[in-house]
Parts: sequence; C-alpha cells; structure tokens
Amino acid sequence: MNHTPSAAAPERTRRPHSPEASARFSKRSATAVLVCWLLVVFDGYDLIVYGTVQSSLITETGWGLTKATAGTVGSMAFLGMMIGAIFAGRMSDSWGRRRTIIACAALFSLFTILCAFSPNAFVFGGLRLLAGIGLGGLVPSANALVGELVPAKWRSTIATLMMSGVPIGGSVAALAGIPLIPAFGWPVMFLVAAVALLVVVPLGLRFLPETLPESLPETLTELPTAEKAKQTVGFKSLLRAPYLGMSLLFAISTLVTLFAWYGLGTWLPNLMQLAGYNLGSALTFALALNLGAVVGSVATAWAGTRFGPIPTAIAAAAVAAVALAVLVAGPPVGLVYVMLVLAGVGTHGTQCLIIAAVASHYPAHLRGTALGWALGVGRIGAVAAPQVGGLLLAAGLGVNSNFLAFAGAAAVAAILLGIIGSKIKTTKIKTAKNQSKSTTSLGASNV
Repeated sequence: MNHTPSAAAPERTRRPHSPEASARFSKRSATAVLVCWLLVVFDGYDLIVYGTVQSSLITETGWGLTKATAGTVGSMAFLGMMIGAIFAGRMSDSWGRRRTIIACAALFSLFTILCAFSPNAFVFGGLRLLAGIGLGGLVPSANALVGELVPAKWRSTIATLMMSGVPIGGSVAALAGIPLIPAFGWPVMFLVAAVALLVVVPLGLRFLPETLPESLPETLTELPTAEKAKQTVGFKSLLRAPYLGMSLLFAISTLVTLFAWYGLGTWLPNLMQLAGYNLGSALTFALALNLGAVVGSVATAWAGTRFGPIPTAIAAAAVAAVALAVLVAGPPVGLVYVMLVLAGVGTHGTQCLIIAAVASHYPAHLRGTALGWALGVGRIGAVAAPQVGGLLLAAGLGVNSNFLAFAGAAAVAAILLGIIGSKIKTTKIKTAKNQSKSTTSLGASNV
C-alpha cells in the first residue's frame, strides 16, 4: 500500500525480512523517525525543567521544601520513568509501538501541564510521578519503532542520533528558563508541555505506523503456541540463557550512567548557585552541559559506527569521569564550561551508545522488552541521583561531593562496558571457532 496512513486507519506493517526490504529507508519511515525524535526532545526538556525551577520551589512556594526534600520530589519523575520504561517496553512488543508511543506521550503531556497548578509539594510530586510513567515508556518504545524502520546498517547510528533529542530538549528548558522564570514564575515552565499534547501527539497519530509483533523464530515453530510465547517474548526470555548475563550488565551500566547524567541534570543549576553564581549564570552552565550532550550525540554516532558502540562508550564514560573529577579542583570559569561540555559529551554519549548496543544485540521480537528492561532498571540510578545529591548537600559535604559521586558513577560505567566488550569479543571468537569446526566436519563427511 502506498497511501499515507491516517490517524483513523493506521498502517499495520510487519517488519521486513528480505535484504532488499531492510535496505530501504522511505520518506514515510524518515517522517516517522522525525516524529519519534520530537517526542524524545520532551524527555530532555523534562530532565532539565525541574532543575531550572528547583530554587524557585524551595524559596518561593511556601511548601516547606529543603534541599533533601527537593531531591525526593525530583526523584518522583524518575521513579515513574522506571515504572514506565519496564512495562511500556513489554507492551510495545505485544500491542504495537504506535499505540504505546501515543499513549505515553499523551500521559506525560497531560500530567506535566497539571504540575503548573499544584497546590503543594505532595500533589506536585504525585503529578511528576504520573508524568514520569508516560515519559519513561516513551523512549524505549520510540527506539524500538525506529529500530524497525531504518536499515540494519544504519540502526546504531540512527539510535544514537535519536537520543540527541534529550540534550536538545534540555537546552530548550535551560534557555527558556532564563527569561521566563523571572517574568512569569516557575509554573510557566510546565505549561510548555502543551506543545507536545497539541502538536507533537497529533503528528504521531498522523505519521507513526503501527507494527505487529514479528513472527516467531523458525527454530520454535514446532512448539505449542503457549510455549512459543513463553520462550520468545517477555522478561522470562530476556533473563535466561543466552541473554541473562548481558541483560544484567547492560542494565547496571545504564543505571550508573543515568545516575551521573540525571544527577547532573537535576542538581547542576542549584550546585552552581551554591557555588556563588546567580540563576542566569547557573542556567548557562546547564546549557553548556546539554550542548555538550548534543555534540556528543553526533560525535558518538559517527564514532560508534566506525569503532563500534561499546568501545566508543568506554571512551565516552572515561571522558565524563575525568571531566567531572576536574571540577572538584575548582578550575577557572572558562575551564568549568569546557569540563561541563565534556561531561555532557561523555555521560549522554555513553547512554546513547548503550541504547544503540542493546538495539543491535537483541532480536527484533525482544528489542522493545530489552530496551525497556535496560532503561527501566537504569532509572533506579535516575531515581537515586537527586536523592543522593540532596543528602550529600544536607550533610554539609558541599558541592564537590556531588561532582565526585557523579564522576565515580561514570568510571564504574566505563569498567562495566569494558566487561561487556570482552564478553562480546569472546562470544564472537567462540562462534567463529564453532563455524570453522562445523565447516571442517562437513567437508570430512563429504570425502
């Protein structure tokens, strides 16, 4: 069918299996990828928006927030993201990507708008939790859909570039906060989500194709239907051989990477204010972090294609660890900006590459579940980061304690990714040896 799918009758397509089909990247697919990218931009906006209003919530609302309780409130959205990522990834493999993406985007938009009208911290935190469920489900579902729409040879590159929407959204939040918060107050920052509800969600209804779960692998076609589903779809399949070890490593790597990335995104403006900078300057530091992440998305997409996503991710995580450690020494302001750009390149670049590696490592029928698993478990790091940052400050350990914690998380990510790379290399060597033995045995039997 060559007509463009409408909202009322979305196109339902199966994933292409032939080499010719998988090599094509149509205008319709490109448009769908662009819409998914626009939705991911709002993930980045939400990452930074709480950091931009945090000081205002503590000093202007009369809600009685302290640094520690502000960290708890900041964690609510990330807790919701963890829930959303785990369940939406599984749902997208069963119900189809389009339905899950649209539902998650609408949920996030509605409850983010309602945050602007919160009467107290309890309601605000609850709304952030509900918005986070939608937001957390959006990224793995969108990445799974994009993984099916682009040719296999471009999958890693496009998955990495897709995630450039996160720092771009964060940059929008930082830039918008500089004039809007002093002029209109903190609630206006949450009303921006109306753009997603009124513009981007309708674009998704118009241009995103619906996909059906892929047919089962041929090796399982002889099993009863119930057994096929049990062995090929869902977390049970993901958390057993041959995927168990890699699934755990990918998840923990994501956890520590998101600890560093979301910790910086949540606390950086407040940390810089505590270091003596005014709100405008503090937000420009957040802008530097996010612009670095945009650069990192492009740079790591190129490097990941050239050198592989895992080796590039190891280098990116190491760069982030070193940059954040340098900030502890209290360098001149110019060097602070450079280190924050490098921290953005490293932390966000690492996460982009992990997503690309997961999307490429697992078969299509497990891709959404695997992405949801990695990002869902990874959100534990995002939940913990605002809490840990607030507790470190409340304990009187100072701004540098936060930078050390985030630098340590990036260093752990580099080590874990090194283990993943080693396991992948070992598996490839074993596979090559087995294939060589099989070929030799077949040749001998034909003599």
